[in-house]
Amino acid sequence: MSNIDKNAQKEIPDFLVSLFESFPYPLQIFSRDGTARMINDAALEMIGIKSREAHVGLYNVFEDPIVHKLGVTDQIRQVLEGKTVYLTDFTASYEDMIRYFDVKERNLKLIISDITCFPLKNENGTVEYFAAVFIFKNVYMGKEEIGRGKQYIKTHWKEPFNADKIARAAHLSKSHFTKLFKLHTGLTPYEYYINYKINKLKEMLLDTNLSISQVFAACNMNYNGHSARLFRDKVGLTPSEYRKKYQNK
Repeated sequence: MSNIDKNAQKEIPDFLVSLFESFPYPLQIFSRDGTARMINDAALEMIGIKSREAHVGLYNVFEDPIVHKLGVTDQIRQVLEGKTVYLTDFTASYEDMIRYFDVKERNLKLIISDITCFPLKNENGTVEYFAAVFIFKNVYMGKEEIGRGKQYIKTHWKEPFNADKIARAAHLSKSHFTKLFKLHTGLTPYEYYINYKINKLKEMLLDTNLSISQVFAACNMNYNGHSARLFRDKVGLTPSEYRKKYQNK
């Protein structure tokens, strides 16, 4: 039983220890207060935890800032009422994991998993512990996917923004791509698209052979109050002010 914390081993019934050792998927067992009592080798490896000693007895799921950030703390607490809790597409930033926990340095951006939490009851039917089983769906390094998404935006910047098409070009679901893109660039795909479009407007505004309305039309945008405000918000100048300031430079 080398893969089980000795203190936890004394507290947890033998049949649970046996189940734990034979379980083929990443698994953790927690006490009612949310403290980790057992973690198997599969979970250590997939999560990237450096050592069992740095986790068992120290980590508390109810105090986990990533769990709080994703807004699922109260949902997990339902397991204490005897309910089985299903967390779908639990998406953890690996940068956040490095920031908050003693995990290995790895070239990862996101770990996406489905987690099932279920109660472990004693002979009296009281929830004494609860288990969490992890099904890791995707582990993203991200550079290749983000590159494909950026290239699609650059190729289709004159077209109306379409998040589904961009995500398909990156071979990801829309929700996963959006999260990964924001982690890599600090921008949503839509913000990146708008910035790219504004930069094209800035380039074309320097061509004085075109009127401002023609520049906007060439970028497949109507020149109206909304588009003028958008340009001013992004650049700090109106289109005409930008042209006057930079056309001779």
